[in-house]
Amino acid sequence: MIKKILIANRGEIACRIIKTAKKLKIKTVSIYSDSDINAEHVLMSDENYYLGPSEASKSYLNISKIIEICKKAEVDAVHPGYGFLSENPNFVRQLTKNKIIFIGPSENAIISMGDKIKSKMIAEKASVNVVPGFIGEINNVNHAREISKKFGFPVIVKASAGGGGKGMRIVNSEEDVEEAFLRASSEAKNSFGDERLFVEKYFVEPRHIEIQIIADNYGNVVSLGERECSIQRRNQKVIEEAPSSFLDETLRRDMSTQAIMLAEEVEYSSAGTVEFIVDKDKNFYFLEMNTRLQVEHPVTEMITGLDLVHEMINVANNKKLSFSQKDIKLNGWAFESRIYAEDPYKGFLPSIGRLTKYSPPSEEKSMDYEIRNDTGVKEGDEISIFYDPMIAKLSTWGKDRKSAIKSMEKALDEFCISGLKNNLSFLSSIYLNPKFVNGDISTAFIEKEFVNGFKGLPIKQYKSLFEIIILILSAENDIRNLNLETFNKKTFVELCDSFDNKKYVSDEYIVILENKMFEISKLDGNIYFLDKMYNKLRVNHQIDFQTNLININIYEDDQILLSTFLKLNYCFPYYQIDFRGSSVKGVTRDSVTLELSKFMKKVDDEENKNSLICPMPGKLIELFVKVGDQIEVGQNLCIVEAMKMENTLQSSLKGQVKKINFKVNDLLKVDDIIIEF
Repeated sequence: MIKKILIANRGEIACRIIKTAKKLKIKTVSIYSDSDINAEHVLMSDENYYLGPSEASKSYLNISKIIEICKKAEVDAVHPGYGFLSENPNFVRQLTKNKIIFIGPSENAIISMGDKIKSKMIAEKASVNVVPGFIGEINNVNHAREISKKFGFPVIVKASAGGGGKGMRIVNSEEDVEEAFLRASSEAKNSFGDERLFVEKYFVEPRHIEIQIIADNYGNVVSLGERECSIQRRNQKVIEEAPSSFLDETLRRDMSTQAIMLAEEVEYSSAGTVEFIVDKDKNFYFLEMNTRLQVEHPVTEMITGLDLVHEMINVANNKKLSFSQKDIKLNGWAFESRIYAEDPYKGFLPSIGRLTKYSPPSEEKSMDYEIRNDTGVKEGDEISIFYDPMIAKLSTWGKDRKSAIKSMEKALDEFCISGLKNNLSFLSSIYLNPKFVNGDISTAFIEKEFVNGFKGLPIKQYKSLFEIIILILSAENDIRNLNLETFNKKTFVELCDSFDNKKYVSDEYIVILENKMFEISKLDGNIYFLDKMYNKLRVNHQIDFQTNLININIYEDDQILLSTFLKLNYCFPYYQIDFRGSSVKGVTRDSVTLELSKFMKKVDDEENKNSLICPMPGKLIELFVKVGDQIEVGQNLCIVEAMKMENTLQSSLKGQVKKINFKVNDLLKVDDIIIEF
């Protein structure tokens, strides 16, 4: 029996595994790199051991060091989580050699299914539908070009190992083959230590639907239903749901049958996921099998009532499954949102920094709804460039799809993050999108719905601007009138008028919001008058200064206009309000200050126009130009690696390279001037 487990991972998945182990009274051992010395998974575990430098290749991918720690800690088993060594057969081999149990499938199953080239060959043998393509390793660029032309563009160049959208490039024309091959190969080598690639036909606007299976060591394989993972960006999943609104019972049964057939073909045991793409006519094709626990496993747990980590431990303990296929009933609907450290307003560039505020919504569970947080960070933690940019996962459950969406909208409203950019507003905008609400989605959803990138939803979607303006004004009153000596950060602060005889601001304001000017007068109490609109509004709100979350109610003639949660950030002199996909900045000024502001010097945006500015923190891994080179618009200049993804920076002008300020392998900060022209 397993009594002590080492988790060969970090972040939210390590924390999630520790939670189940604690319930089972199993001792846990965590490992950490330089960046993770005070990480949540380290604090949660019973024991922890230093692994090495922050670079994954020197820490979380260091098999010999992890085995050494396993021996020192005298663990019975290792759970790999996802990513890192979770699908590395050599890791399983070394553990087995040292009589340590691997909580996952066998070495042979990982070799068979973890290698996407080999898995397609096995799938064909098992009579599973396979995506058309070259089932074999691509030797070089010319070979990739030849195969791509044979199957017709678009095609996709993919890493044979790994997953998570890394080592993958879509190719739309022959001219793009070389760049795609080189980038995918490099990314695959850096992420998985395996640069082998293959090419297959790329389906335009399919659905990405996967089947979760669980199998024991006695030949029993059970399907736990599907997950829809079509909401993706750059081949990386953003939102997942279970079940899929696109599948009927017949299609669900057929896909599950093929997933089970494939698992049986390789004598699979433990948890695994068989991924398919499904076209508009409901034809489905095997994509790959992930021989590990998936990031999105919570949605399956929420609709089946199972704990997949618990089941994996049971299988590793050589127990039979305690249920059969007929016992599996899908109950309700669940969504998972991946919270990333990225700036959706700037092309989703990675963001690093310290979480100055981190307050997820409260976890709740009832007969009607459930809110679940899977996180590996806490307030004060730092998000670094060395690992995946996912901060947390937020999951909700409801009796049906509509109620699960409503629960997610509310939960996202209450999720507060400050200190770095994040995609909360972007996620909210998706859940409000009519096509998404109706289930009209595909892997091209984000690309089609946000053609010009994410700009935030228009404020007018939420009735009118003045509600936000009043909020800004009220918030300023609260902040200025706050008695700091008696302030408790856990106390909700009521409307400022409750502070008698403590007025430090004028009763008349000019509010500038998104370059529009509004005059507001305060009549009495908490009633406001908006210039030339003749509305009298009553505003009641409470601010939690620990999270900057505002619970606001706005009334007009005793009729409620708005009742919701909003997020307020104050960075002098601006307030920023975020609400369900909309983000707006505003500043309040009295008439004198407004007049003086006209004479303030404006920032010169032309200052750095002749430079290549680094848009993200990362490492400079390749330079394509040297001093003296003539460059053209759109020419590739360099590659910056950030959070395991390679980003090619191009020239926006025609000219000559005058100076290069960094060399390959240098670390870059946001706004560093890489090249001058």
